[in-house]
Amino acid sequence: MNSSIKYKTLSLLAGLLLANFAHADRVKDLAEIDGVRANQLVGYGLVVGLPGSGDQTNQTPFTVQSLRSTLAQLGVVIPADINPQLTNVAAVLVHAELPPFIKSGQTIDVTVSSVGNAGSLRGGALLMTPLKGADGETYALAQGNLIVGGFGGEGADGSSVTVNIPSSGRIPNGAIVEREVVSPFANGDSKITLNLNRSDFTTAMNLAEMINNTFGADTAIALDGTSVIVSGPTDPSQKVAFASVLENLEVEYGASAAKVIINSRTGTVVIGSQVKVDAAAVAHGSLIVTVSEELLVSQPGPFAGGNTAVVPNSEVDVVEEDTRMFVFRPGISLDELVRAVNQVGASPSDMVAILEALQQVGALRAQLVVI
Repeated sequence: MNSSIKYKTLSLLAGLLLANFAHADRVKDLAEIDGVRANQLVGYGLVVGLPGSGDQTNQTPFTVQSLRSTLAQLGVVIPADINPQLTNVAAVLVHAELPPFIKSGQTIDVTVSSVGNAGSLRGGALLMTPLKGADGETYALAQGNLIVGGFGGEGADGSSVTVNIPSSGRIPNGAIVEREVVSPFANGDSKITLNLNRSDFTTAMNLAEMINNTFGADTAIALDGTSVIVSGPTDPSQKVAFASVLENLEVEYGASAAKVIINSRTGTVVIGSQVKVDAAAVAHGSLIVTVSEELLVSQPGPFAGGNTAVVPNSEVDVVEEDTRMFVFRPGISLDELVRAVNQVGASPSDMVAILEALQQVGALRAQLVVI
């Protein structure tokens, strides 16, 4: 059997297996191939041509230093005793993401952000800026006109208005790749390691079993709850075809652990579908205490010989809201938990208090996570 027929057969077999897992997820959505990753790039440069909204150079001396260096490379020497006071230049940091397998000569998008006190980068153009990786090597060169979504205006009396962020912009296809990053995928090794996006032993075992059922026994081995090693072909063209079939397999993922996530800043409460509650009775309400202060004038009677005085008067009012107690049956589901709490009109903050109390009493069968 030649290679093309072999991989067409694998594709057909994979398609038949996909039909049996209507509620499963593709491997490409659950895991990533080890070594197939992006790399971050960053660089420092100058944006010129701004309409008076650039850096105030007396407060950002590094902008003048960068301009002197740039002009010196172009054969223009600024005398040391001259300090240019420019408002159309801004010092910026440029960052981009180098995708996997990208080749020299291809282009990538870049983001440009002011590092000085420029009011806006709208209308500016980025001069040629080397973008370097973590190893200090230059991988791309960025240059071009900025697209800035934010803008602002200022009145003569000092009032101002700003929409979005005018001190940051993007240049689509603004950098040309000059150096490639060698990927371990093309190093001739037959092993492919799949790393799950969410560590789970059940998902790892299901993934290894699906691969073995598709390509043959002992093709895949689950190392732990995250990594699955797959034995594939060594020939580059066959390895690409193998990875194509592999990433389109659909695998049933394991149910997530029972968790309740609470955002303490926004009051958001997210309850996982696996959360259960043991038998418990809950009564939740609030005691409202109102203290009001007012000043009274004490006026003595005629010929009493006293003085008029201001006397404070305090009133304290206590109101306890009418509350009802509700009972949880053992092992109730998420739907029943939410319905029971909603019946007493509990707010998100009340929900947090109830869940914390249930955890303290040992009735909440879930991990309570506060972010």
